[in-house]
Amino acid sequence: MDLTTLTYIAVGLSFALYIGIAIWAKASTTGEFYVAGSGVNPVVNGMATAADWMSAASFISMAGLIAFLGYGGSVYLMGWTGGYCLLAMLLAPYLRKYGKFTVPEFIGDRFYSRTARIVAVICLIFISFTYVAGQMRGVGIVFSRFLEVDLLTGLIVGMGIVFVYAVLGGMKGVTYTQVAQYCVLIVAYTVPAIFIAFQLTGNPIPQLAFGSTVNGTGEYMLDRLNQVVTELGFLEYTTTSKSTIDIFAITLALMVGTAGLPHVIVRFFTVPKVRDARSSAGWALVFIAILYTTAPAVGAMARLNLTETVQTGPVGSPDGNLVFEDRPEWMKRWESTGLLAFDDKNGDGRIQYYNDANAAFAAKAEQYGWKGNELKVDNDIMVLANPEIAQLPNWVIALVAAGGIAAALSTAAGLLLVISSSISHDLLKGTFTPDMTEKQELMTGRIAAAVAIGIAGYLGYNPPGFVAQVVAFAFGLAAASLFPVIIMGIFSKKVNREGAIAGMLTGLVFTMSYIITYKGVFITPLIANTADNWLFGISPEGIGAVGMLLNFIVAFAVSKITAEPPLHIQDMVEQIRIPKGAGAAVDH
Repeated sequence: MDLTTLTYIAVGLSFALYIGIAIWAKASTTGEFYVAGSGVNPVVNGMATAADWMSAASFISMAGLIAFLGYGGSVYLMGWTGGYCLLAMLLAPYLRKYGKFTVPEFIGDRFYSRTARIVAVICLIFISFTYVAGQMRGVGIVFSRFLEVDLLTGLIVGMGIVFVYAVLGGMKGVTYTQVAQYCVLIVAYTVPAIFIAFQLTGNPIPQLAFGSTVNGTGEYMLDRLNQVVTELGFLEYTTTSKSTIDIFAITLALMVGTAGLPHVIVRFFTVPKVRDARSSAGWALVFIAILYTTAPAVGAMARLNLTETVQTGPVGSPDGNLVFEDRPEWMKRWESTGLLAFDDKNGDGRIQYYNDANAAFAAKAEQYGWKGNELKVDNDIMVLANPEIAQLPNWVIALVAAGGIAAALSTAAGLLLVISSSISHDLLKGTFTPDMTEKQELMTGRIAAAVAIGIAGYLGYNPPGFVAQVVAFAFGLAAASLFPVIIMGIFSKKVNREGAIAGMLTGLVFTMSYIITYKGVFITPLIANTADNWLFGISPEGIGAVGMLLNFIVAFAVSKITAEPPLHIQDMVEQIRIPKGAGAAVDH
């Protein structure tokens, strides 16, 4: 059976499963729409959280980042997994004990202020829309390649699917849909990795193959990879060009950003008891680790396969580069998406793939008659293209397509529900129209989700960067705005509403301005995005760590010169932290 037919079958069956679950688990109350009725088993919730968490950035883009950044890409692994330790210890049990629907609701009550709640909603919307732009781009990439449609058509189809199961099923439908999506995406990620690991090293376990010898050479995989990339002017795979401070800042921003992401936090409102919230975080980390420990091997194998496909002989030899007309079918298929391209700069009909930004190697390349790097490969295609490069069976390639779509759609649905609940529950019901009936609130939530899907589709079509980079920006915004105020709300009785509002606005505005200045989101960048121009040498991906510190400093400073929180608020803070909440959660 041909690849296109198999892909339609795999993706079609997975979509039928998701929509069927949404219809079965249709939300009939606001409690089911927002937090699945707070009755989800912690193991099930852990699996749903893993799917919610392992977005297109994790499935599609992270291994691609590692493939091209090498050791430097490890910051994403450390940051995105380390954040779950913070969630389990510092946030999940306390927020579940508080027992409300949304993060802005907690912030509004804890800081006794409608304004604080509105500011939290604004922060949440900026974070969620930035994050969802990456997911929708992931959906478009998968559809444009495997269903052989253009990016816009792929986005529209993906938006339609999300609309059905997010708007109809709410959090209840999304939770059980995400369990199915986790099963799909983890099988789709690990099966090709096992095939390729065995093909390259004879060891079927990717995590072990990563440190094994390559078949027929006797060289360890990383040694072999270092050799082939340095021969083409790239940095050694096991080194990084990032500075220590930038690595630290990116890791910190991703960690605290994880703990501050509203669509992840809200998952811990869906379990019955406080102890279940911590248990859910632990299970989520187990399920996530299966993919995250596989990703470094996938990235390394993809880079090795790509480089050896193009570089068929010794660097500089007349027959050392792949003849363009003899390129494999997978390259032709990806060329149609625009995410892989060949520009024959010296007219010899061969593909010169090397680092022409390396001045030392560029001089050597001129001796070979090369006029510049001729191959453009988008980071985001490496995981999807890897099974094709390795010439795996078509059913494996079709499975990867279904997994990539599952990863992107699961996170997109969670984010869109957070946006929906913030608008309907926090802004309208909680602030502007408190007399709204439950039925009206439920309808408003669905309308808000539908509008959010439209905006998300536009952002997916016009994203400010590749998938993992866009997602990193969202984490920076979460780290700088919501994480500090939640932590202070739980652990400090002295931070008041003025301090919380000032801190959130400072962190959000600073971080957003920095990203826009260097990345030019919807505008031309104001300053060249180079290490020489960065503040303290910290890239836009890591600037959320600085925004977080500014948030803390401003919040404590403003609270110091303004009135203390009322006594009943200070008592509430004490009550939230009392350990006896291991039983049923109490609403305040």
